[in-house]
Amino acid sequence: MLNTLNPFLQEAWSKSGFQQPTSIQEAAIPMILEGKNLIAESPTGTGKTLAYLLPLLNKIDPSLQSLQSVVLASSQELVMQVYQEFQKWSEGSGIRGTSIIGGANIKRQLEKLKKRPHVIFATPGRLFELIKQKKVKMHEVKLVVLDEGDQLLIHEHLNTVQNIVKSTMNDRQVVLFSATMKPATEKLAKEMTKDPEVLRIEKDELASSGEVEHIYFLCEPRDKIKLLEKITRLENSKSLAFINDIGEIEVFKEKLHFKDLSIGILHSDMKKLERQAALKAFRDGKMNMLIATDVAARGLDIQGVTHVVHIDSPKDISQYVHRAGRTGRMGANGVVISLVTDREERELKQYCRELNVPLHKRVFYKGLIAEEGQRDLKSRK
Repeated sequence: MLNTLNPFLQEAWSKSGFQQPTSIQEAAIPMILEGKNLIAESPTGTGKTLAYLLPLLNKIDPSLQSLQSVVLASSQELVMQVYQEFQKWSEGSGIRGTSIIGGANIKRQLEKLKKRPHVIFATPGRLFELIKQKKVKMHEVKLVVLDEGDQLLIHEHLNTVQNIVKSTMNDRQVVLFSATMKPATEKLAKEMTKDPEVLRIEKDELASSGEVEHIYFLCEPRDKIKLLEKITRLENSKSLAFINDIGEIEVFKEKLHFKDLSIGILHSDMKKLERQAALKAFRDGKMNMLIATDVAARGLDIQGVTHVVHIDSPKDISQYVHRAGRTGRMGANGVVISLVTDREERELKQYCRELNVPLHKRVFYKGLIAEEGQRDLKSRK
């Protein structure tokens, strides 16, 4: 499959150190190269970005001055992450790309557009604004990619995304990727694409070959913060913790900072530069824990997460899977920790039964995670 790609992509692949393509790449790349419309579901960490980026780059004609492809994503961070991948993989190809995100300086974006990009990576709102102002001309766009499509097809973005797709050529190709796909999302996606192929990839062997342990601590809601403090202090840990309420996140940050702990937060109400700084510090290992809302952490690729922590219970089983998929990637081991009340414990056990994963109750003993029995035995000695 890779040997059908342009030489610059084959060269970039051999430099990248990847051995073989992942399941989603194997399945999706040929379909996109053939010009098929595609709706693809594949879990976090299975290589979705390259599954569409390689064929997209292969289809661009750098000798033309026109915009030929658009990639839409729901968050600024995800747009920037994909744009960085584009820069890496398009090196030496003469293909020009630019990122257009809400919240950034519009004058600077107009300057970037004067360089006639072949590909635009964008959040829907800002791109549609520029299309309406006739600053972005979509009439030669042949391929539209919707990354994390289920987030793009929610009520607040849906109309904008539909309008962006409609502004392109009639025979355009639409490709949608998502980690989770609800039936309603799939229905909307099918309405936007003509005779799409539907791909569903289960968790990739390569991506999930690490051992992931699922454990939980039973506590009162007010004690969750104390447990979080202990998790942050675990040696060599890099924890991504999920919380449902933006209001709560600041409270947790203040309390943990008061204890001199290196934690950061990530939510959609933060300013762009604050979000970037928090992510960079976490990626670089300058903080042990990042507390995030699901929307803000959506689609972000953060290497080396040792622990995923559910401060608040996920709203359904697919959210549990989505969060848990952030650890144990590419052969590394990981731990998924749930902090639960009595009521939440029943729900968690139900999820793990359905997912067929063993679940163990744990306690903290002398700053380490221990089995309940261990603590009792040691205290008797």
